[in-house]
Amino acid sequence: MNTIVTSISSKHRLPDLDKVFDAVGAWVLAIVWISPLLFATWAALQPSGTALGMDFSNPLTFENFVYVWNAVPWVGYFTNTVVLVTLILAGQLVLCTLAGFAFARFEFKGRDTVFILVLLQLFILPEVLIVENYAIVSKLGLFDTALGIGLPYMASAFGIFLLRQAFKSVPIELEEAARIEGCSWMGVLWKVYVPAAKPVYLAYALVSIATHWNNFLWPLIVTNSPDTRPLTVGLSLFGAPETGVDISVISAATLMTILPLLMAFLIFQRQFIQAFLRAGIR
Repeated sequence: MNTIVTSISSKHRLPDLDKVFDAVGAWVLAIVWISPLLFATWAALQPSGTALGMDFSNPLTFENFVYVWNAVPWVGYFTNTVVLVTLILAGQLVLCTLAGFAFARFEFKGRDTVFILVLLQLFILPEVLIVENYAIVSKLGLFDTALGIGLPYMASAFGIFLLRQAFKSVPIELEEAARIEGCSWMGVLWKVYVPAAKPVYLAYALVSIATHWNNFLWPLIVTNSPDTRPLTVGLSLFGAPETGVDISVISAATLMTILPLLMAFLIFQRQFIQAFLRAGIR
């Protein structure tokens, strides 16, 4: 009899409130996050100039995408953006790998102090250094070039910190075995540490590409010609007050700009999440 009562009461037991709140909170945050994207998609498919009317009876159209594609040299902007983010990522991977390896495995005087100074970069907004960066880029003769846009971002404090944590998690026995086999320090780095940190490299690459794909202010300041403008600067032309602001056209241009990032995240989302879970702070 007690067994029957226990089974009946277990069926009618109230759900765990913590799990309910977690689920509700996750759904609320997901809806808040995706709602601008949903509105942009809906607005981009509306006839020009009708998006703010919120008339759901309007027929869907792809004319805004065709107009955006023909209005600006979209292929050129896309190529400039790909070249820019690739250049920045390549510089970051080289510099951050060497710096992260040095901070993780070498003992030298003032190492912790220098590392703290590097981390202080995380507290400085890039906009604060625009004047100094502009002066340096101009003196180097790199104004209105892809290298001039990417140069201030190649030494990333976040990348150094992330790779340092990844390298510190590698067992020291692997390094010692490689040294016994005759590997130099660069050989140990290339054959032991870099392969062990591949998930972290992938996650960092996605973060770096997304960040600099969406960067706007610095490329706007340091470029003058369509030959070097990235997508974000080209996108701003559709929102210029002198040409009129059309939400449908801007939404279509926005979707065309962020589509490669969305596809990359959907493809690599599992590796992206697992890499940060593994990296952590050790």
